Amino acid sequence: MVVKMRGCLKNLGNGSRRYMYTVTAGEQKPAVVIGVRQEQTENTFTLTKTGERLNSLAGGEISTRLTQSGSLLKEGSCRLIGNVHPDLGQVLAVGLGKPKGVLEEENIDLDREAVRKAAAAGLRAAADLGVKEVQIENFGDCEASAEGATLANWTFDRLKSEKKPKPSVLPLDDSSDAWLSGVNLGNAQNLARDLMECPANHLTPTLYAEEAKKQFEGLPVEVIIRDEDWAVNMKMGSFLSVARGSFETPKFLEMSYLAGDKDANPIVLVGKGVTFDTGGISIKPSAKMDKMRADMGGAATVTATLKAVAEARLPVNLVVLVPLTENMPGGKATKPGDVVTAMNGKTIQIDNTDAEGRLILADALTYADSFKPRCVVDVATLTGAMMVALGTAATGVFSTSSKDYEVLSAAGRLTGDRVWRMPLWNHYTKQMKKSPLADLNNISLTPGGGSCTAAAFLKEFTSCPNWMHLDIAGVMENEGAIDYLGSGMSGRPTRTLVKFVQNLQ
Repeated sequence: MVVKMRGCLKNLGNGSRRYMYTVTAGEQKPAVVIGVRQEQTENTFTLTKTGERLNSLAGGEISTRLTQSGSLLKEGSCRLIGNVHPDLGQVLAVGLGKPKGVLEEENIDLDREAVRKAAAAGLRAAADLGVKEVQIENFGDCEASAEGATLANWTFDRLKSEKKPKPSVLPLDDSSDAWLSGVNLGNAQNLARDLMECPANHLTPTLYAEEAKKQFEGLPVEVIIRDEDWAVNMKMGSFLSVARGSFETPKFLEMSYLAGDKDANPIVLVGKGVTFDTGGISIKPSAKMDKMRADMGGAATVTATLKAVAEARLPVNLVVLVPLTENMPGGKATKPGDVVTAMNGKTIQIDNTDAEGRLILADALTYADSFKPRCVVDVATLTGAMMVALGTAATGVFSTSSKDYEVLSAAGRLTGDRVWRMPLWNHYTKQMKKSPLADLNNISLTPGGGSCTAAAFLKEFTSCPNWMHLDIAGVMENEGAIDYLGSGMSGRPTRTLVKFVQNLQ
């Protein structure tokens, strides 16, 4: 931005005079974000290759200003360098820290995480400058850089009258497939965040289904919206029992992207789609109940995963199933002690109507078997016990296949959005079969291990030998744990799911 200032003497009326200036803005150039690495020797740093190139263009002005600024840039921090050359806009330097590589004990690539943090810090600083466009270098990892910038350039403001402008983001280095992949991954997670943040009255089961159909317009994805009568005909008594208390009719989304080998069995993702969860008759406390607008986080992440896969035209067969309903305490609502029959014929004693996610997933998992899947992965904000067990660090995973779990774990290492395997033992299954009235109880009568007993319950409704259950209750929201996400609903673990689908053999 070329800035010209004109001054004139003003009489302020109280006997004093002061010069006042008018700023005239010329053509605004894009802000430029470059990286700074801290070296092992104390108080030393190096610029990235792109940083060195621009520093040379500017006659060493970037490195000079950095050395004179008083302190080294820490990882994830940003410093305004300013204008250093007529061909460049405002230059911002961001810290990458010291090279660390992969920390095997924690299953994380710290260098990729540093790149995401740096890109996010640069993006936010550029946005604060009010620029319309920002060019961000790749910091040696195009995909991670694009991810960090895209994820940081998000806010949920669709319902606000005043919206903070967001700068457009472009690669400072030549664009590449890796950069486009990172943008696609970031956009997918942002879609999941949008869906999770959306108030429940703006995203009922019907509205969710319509939004999903809109998202896949122009993509090779078939979207089928099943209605309540279809669920009745399919004998989905478990799913329908949750919907009984709500005025909003349930829907069942079936979405298919078939770009793999014609004879290849599809990967099936199943997402919990409770668009608002009061707990039903077993009603939740009112404090923070508004957060239950995101109880469809499983649905949001699998829908977003499908979009990323379709956008990238990955050569896979992918089916996504989303049972959609509210859980409300209406006059027709299911009551504690009621017994319902699931699609697979098993009866369920419902002792707690707030353990509803497993009830809608049960029938969806049974239906998933009809696709003869390569594997089935269900994703759900299922239990508060998972938040107690793992906090916000990782998604809890229960798996019948060690091989598939390793693919998922490796995907989490790549994306920085990790998973952790939990026990899926008969010990927990026995607890769920202690029902005086039915084949199964929807809660354990024995305290403890709530996430494990919920997974054991779900296992009773799938015959697929390669099944994984992802409990994302702990990672539903971000409150500062991940720098490049900002606060709000997280959309996790969308990027990990995309990489899993991409890499699964």
